[in-house]
Amino acid sequence: MRTAVVLLNLGGPDSLSAVRPFLTNLFGDPAIIRLPRVMRWLLARLIAYRRAAMAREIYRHLGGSSPILANTEAQARALETALGEGFRVFIAMRYWRPFSAETAAAVRAWAPDRVALLPLYPQFSTTTTASSVMDWRRAAARAGLAAPTRLLCCYPDDSGFVEAVATMLARSLDETPAHERVRILFSAHGLPERIVAAGDPYRWQVERTVAAVLARLGRPGLDAVLCFQSRVGPLAWLKPATDEEIRRGGAERRSLIVLPIAFVSEHSETLVELDRDYGRLAEASGVPSYRRLPTVGVDPLFIAGLARAIRRLAEEEGRPVRSNTGARLCPPEFAGCLCAAENAA
Repeated sequence: MRTAVVLLNLGGPDSLSAVRPFLTNLFGDPAIIRLPRVMRWLLARLIAYRRAAMAREIYRHLGGSSPILANTEAQARALETALGEGFRVFIAMRYWRPFSAETAAAVRAWAPDRVALLPLYPQFSTTTTASSVMDWRRAAARAGLAAPTRLLCCYPDDSGFVEAVATMLARSLDETPAHERVRILFSAHGLPERIVAAGDPYRWQVERTVAAVLARLGRPGLDAVLCFQSRVGPLAWLKPATDEEIRRGGAERRSLIVLPIAFVSEHSETLVELDRDYGRLAEASGVPSYRRLPTVGVDPLFIAGLARAIRRLAEEEGRPVRSNTGARLCPPEFAGCLCAAENAA
């Protein structure tokens, strides 16, 4: 049996000239801006025009392009090695190359017996996983890719992911001087509150990840806070905000260990927002020590966990969409859960 594993990710501009069209694709996504098509088309172009200069400065800081593709390629090769014979790993990005269309054509040419979709978003959201999956399905249909397809919709408390994060955090805590008052900030990408109120399970799943990491760490009494970064625009976003927690840490003279809990690879939101911008904010706010832990990347524990999940997904009969538990993970009040909707169809 030949299994094609497709890593679904956000993508990022591969040059400064790609920044504006990348932003147009991002803000033109109906999962991001929930307006009628014509209004969304116009608004996406307006936002891209206004934000392009600032975004180009960010990517110029990163050497002129996003590192997310190179990081995802490294994860793909590591996962392919862990899976072994019979598996081949492909990459499909949502907002920049390689787009789902070209990847679907490549998968069809390889002629797999089955396809496993693996979003590189551990926690499900309608704005990330669901959008990428819908985009992939449209592309696969146009490419004539008819192989049976299964989806790992989320894995917020997968043992490999949790172990990788907890091990890294334990190492940082062990290196912290005994007299230092330290607070852990689990920083996740934010969402407008109205999207969560409409039934998106993202916050609930991120909270599940944090709880699993703290349980695995086994150090009661830690000062730890889940917070959210990258808010944009006038809408109310999930709280507390990471920048507000950094200011609070400074006011209380707390050293901070910042752990990106919803990202699995390095990109602008870790390398620029967390490292540069929030690092400067921490210094200006009087934070005694600011340490940002890396994403899990190609950590062997993380990759091994993904490999186990993919083997189960590919080999076990039953639900075409499942979480790392093998079934639906989210409570029934989360109407945005793709697992429930797809398996009931």
